[in-house]
Amino acid sequence: MGKFYPELKLAYAVRGNKLERGQKISEHIVIGTPGTVLDWCAKLKFIDPKKIKVFVLDEADVMIATQGHQDQSIRIQRMLPRNCQMLLFSATFEDSVWKFAQKVVPDPNIIKLKREEETLDTIKQYYVLCNNRDEKFQALCNLYGAITIAQAMIFCHTRKTASWLAAELSKEGHQVALLSGEMMVEQRAAVIERFREGKEKVLVTTNVCARGIDVEQVSVVINFDLPVDKDGNPDNETYLHRIGRTGRFGKRGLAVNMVDSKHSMNILNRIQEHFNKKIERLDTDDLDEIEKITN
Repeated sequence: MGKFYPELKLAYAVRGNKLERGQKISEHIVIGTPGTVLDWCAKLKFIDPKKIKVFVLDEADVMIATQGHQDQSIRIQRMLPRNCQMLLFSATFEDSVWKFAQKVVPDPNIIKLKREEETLDTIKQYYVLCNNRDEKFQALCNLYGAITIAQAMIFCHTRKTASWLAAELSKEGHQVALLSGEMMVEQRAAVIERFREGKEKVLVTTNVCARGIDVEQVSVVINFDLPVDKDGNPDNETYLHRIGRTGRFGKRGLAVNMVDSKHSMNILNRIQEHFNKKIERLDTDDLDEIEKITN
């Protein structure tokens, strides 16, 4: 929509973006994180909240699940004029999000996709049985030969694993990009841009990337570690967001899950039950089998 209106101006309310004291925002749209937007409205007075016409929470479930974000979002919302339009977007809405939405958005229009339409139909899902991290790496290398046809995203549970994996893949001579939470916004944007342009074929990342990144060429997603929440239970929402990076725009996609213990097998079974979709076993030592799944 924006490209048809070149006069449109954006301001960027993220930590580290410093403005002069006493300055007033003249841009039409402010995009930012809750904490900084709150500061700009309340403490620094860069924005007059009474002039805000539309308030959007993107990835609303995260904003609401993260305690700090939730408080900040509510405080911003309370400053807004009565007639301000509220929009909440998310690929996944749990009950807690609905409860919050009903508090914040009275009498809403709700646009819903049916759960079973959540992209899983176009994605073939597999799992690989391994005994440890090194076996997972070996399985990945075997797969790698078959999957570099397009582009792949590999998800790890921690920054440490992601860094280790990216370094190991680079040692094998693969062109790999690494994306993780401690990077500055500009660094992240640059990594994603290079990946989008196809300069690197594989992106290794933590959950930072599970949401909202559209790279049309991604045809394979690998869960090097299965997604779990802080209590070690399966994180179904993140699983859906992760594997939803492939099979976008109605294309066919491939998701491969690495299983390395009884615990992770249990997680996989519970994810399978949740989505009611069978995840087939894949033998990565059998090249014929790998070739079959990528065709």
